[in-house]
Amino acid sequence: MKEKTLRAEQTRNNIIPIHLDATFFFERAVRSLDRNHYDKALKYFRKAVEYEPENAVNHCNLAGVLSEMGDFEGSNRVLKSILDDVDPTMTECYFYMANNFANMEQFEAAEEALITYLEEDPYGQFLDEAEEMMELLRFELHRPTKVSKIKAREGMVEHDRARALLEEGKFAQAVELLEEILEEHPDFLAARNNLALAYYYMGFFDEAKDEIVKVLDEEPGNLHALCNLTILYQHEGNRKAVDELLSTLRPVVPFHQEHVFKLATTMGILGEHEAAYGHFCRLLKDDEVNFDPCLFHYAAVAAWNTGRYNNARRHWIQADKLDPESGIARFYLSQYDSWADGTLQPQPISYHYHLPFEEQFKLWQKNGGTIPESVKADPLVRSSFFWALRHGNYDTKLQVIEALGQVGDYEVQQALRAFLVEPDEEESLKDVALFVLRHLGVKGPLPLKQGGSTTFVNPEIVTSELPEWNNDWQRVVSTAFKQMKSRYDVMQQYDLENLWVEYLTKVYPDVPVIFHVEGWAAALEYLTAKMHRHPLTYQEVAERYGISVSTVSKYARQIDQVCGIKDKIKAIFPSNTGNI
Repeated sequence: MKEKTLRAEQTRNNIIPIHLDATFFFERAVRSLDRNHYDKALKYFRKAVEYEPENAVNHCNLAGVLSEMGDFEGSNRVLKSILDDVDPTMTECYFYMANNFANMEQFEAAEEALITYLEEDPYGQFLDEAEEMMELLRFELHRPTKVSKIKAREGMVEHDRARALLEEGKFAQAVELLEEILEEHPDFLAARNNLALAYYYMGFFDEAKDEIVKVLDEEPGNLHALCNLTILYQHEGNRKAVDELLSTLRPVVPFHQEHVFKLATTMGILGEHEAAYGHFCRLLKDDEVNFDPCLFHYAAVAAWNTGRYNNARRHWIQADKLDPESGIARFYLSQYDSWADGTLQPQPISYHYHLPFEEQFKLWQKNGGTIPESVKADPLVRSSFFWALRHGNYDTKLQVIEALGQVGDYEVQQALRAFLVEPDEEESLKDVALFVLRHLGVKGPLPLKQGGSTTFVNPEIVTSELPEWNNDWQRVVSTAFKQMKSRYDVMQQYDLENLWVEYLTKVYPDVPVIFHVEGWAAALEYLTAKMHRHPLTYQEVAERYGISVSTVSKYARQIDQVCGIKDKIKAIFPSNTGNI
C-alpha cells in the first residue's frame, strides 16, 4: 500500500499543469481554424471571451467564426455587444454587421449599418469593400445609398496621391504632402501611419517613432502602428519593448488581407518566422492575392528561415514564374542549389523583395556600372539605398552615394542634402555627396555640418583647402566632365576632380597660368583612366579634345611629376609597368 502511495505521488509530481487562460483557448481556436474545424474554433473562442470579456479582439474573432458558419444573426449580436458594452470606438463592427445583414438579404438593415460605418469610421480600412457593397445595395434596393459624408474620406484624394508617391519610392515628396494633410486633418491616422512609414523608408527612425506614438495615443490598438513601432524598437535594440509588443501581436488573427500581410511581414522582420509563415500561408490560400510574386517570395523566406527548405524552393519557383524578369527568385533558387549540394550553409534571409545589396552592386558592375531604369524606379531598391545611406558602413555608404548619383531625381537630392547636415557622418563621405549634388546640377548655398559647426557651401564650386578657386581651374574640370559623362561613373569623375585639386594644392601659389583648358582636361582624364585601368591612349584622348598628342602628354607629365601618379598605379597594380 505504501508503495502504491509513493507511485501515485510520483505520478502527480510528473504531471505538467495546464495554465488555462484566454491565450490558451485563443491558440487552440486558431489551430482549429487552420484545420477548418469551425465548431471547435467557436467553442475555444467562446472560452477566450469568458476569460477576457473586456478584450474586444476575442469578441470579434467569435463574431467572425459565427459568420463563417452561417450564423449571421449570432454574429451580429456579438458585434452589437462589442459596440454597446466593450469598445464603442470599434466602428469596423458596423461594416461586419452590414456584411451579415446582406448575407441574410436584409438589405435595408445592411444599408443602415453601412452608412453608420462610413459616417463614423475615421480610418477607412474597408472603404473599397464598402463601395462595392453600396453597388450591391443600389442594385437590390433600386436606389442609390444616401451617405451625407464619408468621415475617412476627409483629405483622401491627397492621401491617395501620397500613397502613390510612397509606392513609387518618392518618399520625400510623400512626406511633404502627408505633412500638409496632417496640418489640416491632425486626426487622420491613416495619413499619420503613412508619414511614419515614409520617414522609416528614408531612415529617419526618430521622426517615424514620433508619428507612430501619436497614432497609438489616439488608437492604442492600431495594428499598422503597433507593427511599425515594434520594428523600430528592434532597430533600437530595445528587447524589452519588443517583447511587450510581441505579446500583443502574437494572438492577433486579422480579418482583412492588408492586415494579415502587414502582420506577416512584421513578424518575419522581428524573427518570428513560424508565425510569419502561418500568416503567409493563409494569404496564399486566397485566390485574390496569390498571383503576387512578392507574396510567394515572403512565404519562401519564412519557410527557409524555419528550415522548410523544400517548401521555400516551391514558393520561389512560383515567384519566378510570376516575375521572371527581376531574377530575384532565381537568385534564391541558386542559393538553395548551393545549400543542397553542400557548398553553402543556410543563412537567414531578409524579407525584402529585391536582391541583396551586395548582389545588386555586382550586377551593376557587370553592366558597366550602370543601374537599369527599372531598378532606379523600384521603391524597394530606393528604400534600401536611403536605408544604407543612413545605417550602412563606410564602404556601403560610398557605394550608395555613387548609385544615387545615377538616379539623380528629387528624392536623391533631398536625401543627399540631409546627409550633408548629419553630425556623425565622415567628412570624406560628405565631400563625395557634395560632389554628386554638383554633378546633378544642384544650386547652392547648401548647409554643411562639419566639426560641430554648420557652414554654407556652393556646390557649383569645387571643394578644396585652397584660399581661392579660380574660374579657369573650374573650366578645366567642367571640360573634362563634359567629355567623360557617358564613359566614366561618378566616383571616377570624383577622382579626377580630387587629382586636379591635389595638383593645384601642391604647386600653390606657383600655379601655372591656364592657357590651354582642353590640354589640362585631357591630361586629367588620361591619368584618371590609367588609375582605373581603362584602356585609353594619348591618341584617343587627344582626338576627343581636339588637341595634339604632345599637348596631352606634356600636361600629363607635369601632373605626374607633382602627384606621383605612376608610383600610385604601381602600388595599386604591381604587375602594371607604370607607364604614363
